[in-house]
Amino acid sequence: MKKLIYIANVRIPTEKAHGIQIMKMCQAFAVAGHDLTLVVPRRKNEIKKSIWEYYDQEKNFGIEYLKITDFMKIVIPRISFYLQSRSFLKSVLFYLKNKNLDIIYSRDLSIVKYLDFENVFYEMHSLPRSFNKNDLEKVKGVITITKGLKNALIKKGIPEDRILVAPDGVDIENFDIDISKEEVRKKLDMPLNKKIVLYTGHLYEWKGAQILADASEFLDENMIVIFVGGTEKDVKEFRNRNRNKNNILILGDKPYSGIPYYLKAADVLVLPNSGKTEISKNWTSPMKMFEYMASKKPIIASDLPSLREILNENNAILVESDNSQSLAQGIRQALKNQDFSSKISSQAYQDVQKYTWQKRVNNILKFIK
Repeated sequence: MKKLIYIANVRIPTEKAHGIQIMKMCQAFAVAGHDLTLVVPRRKNEIKKSIWEYYDQEKNFGIEYLKITDFMKIVIPRISFYLQSRSFLKSVLFYLKNKNLDIIYSRDLSIVKYLDFENVFYEMHSLPRSFNKNDLEKVKGVITITKGLKNALIKKGIPEDRILVAPDGVDIENFDIDISKEEVRKKLDMPLNKKIVLYTGHLYEWKGAQILADASEFLDENMIVIFVGGTEKDVKEFRNRNRNKNNILILGDKPYSGIPYYLKAADVLVLPNSGKTEISKNWTSPMKMFEYMASKKPIIASDLPSLREILNENNAILVESDNSQSLAQGIRQALKNQDFSSKISSQAYQDVQKYTWQKRVNNILKFIK
């Protein structure tokens, strides 16, 4: 059994997707037989549930909350986050003194580049503008979530043999649930007489949620587009922006444990990422993509290099990004051709078997060894 520390400069629990990803990874490392401790800053949190209750996870690893100076009251977010990050770094360096460790793992470049330790591994989810290959001088290996990110690192001078591509994952059993569409719609008080087009996740511009909202205007009257997710602020703005659209329903944030039921209630699932940003076009590996695949529902997704690393014409309907009419056409195709939709859904479910959190961690551990 190796001692592994996962360092994350995040508020946790958090309503953001990175919290789920971090917790799933820690759980999988522990299941793989490692003595894992998650190290995070002690920050003010409006979420009052325990971390285990919030993420509906078994307590199989330890958590250390490190004391930091709270700069979050400073009006300028970038400055407050920078100061908070420096405070957390100091606490981390003090915490690690005289610790007998085998592996340090983190998603935070602002932490790992200062760690003077033999086995430091960095999981990269985007490439900062200020990135320099010297930032990874003390890092033994890098795990990227897409080939696009790996290629960007190679162009920056990072040797290919120091990089592992490991897309995000899913707990398949949580999304392959045994309940009928009609039954779950009654349970969630969702329309019984409509074709439901569903999107889950945040409402950031690069996620393409507005493209889907605009696509609703090109859909038939018996179709309704439902959005699940988003911060309170983003949901309010999104509702206001789309207040005149008749066939959309914006539900806001829901507990992660309930998401499989919303997916089960849908007729089609949409991944409408924009192609206008590098993170969306080449770097992202959305957890929702794997959750959609595990739900056995037809997927309509933007035809982007990042998504094509997993999706193709055999397991999804791929449409032009940032084009609401093209998206609407893909949705109509899925809803009107049931045999084709069943075929791609079945293929997506077969394909997602390779992308569980446990298999992801096992691949990473092979790379680390």
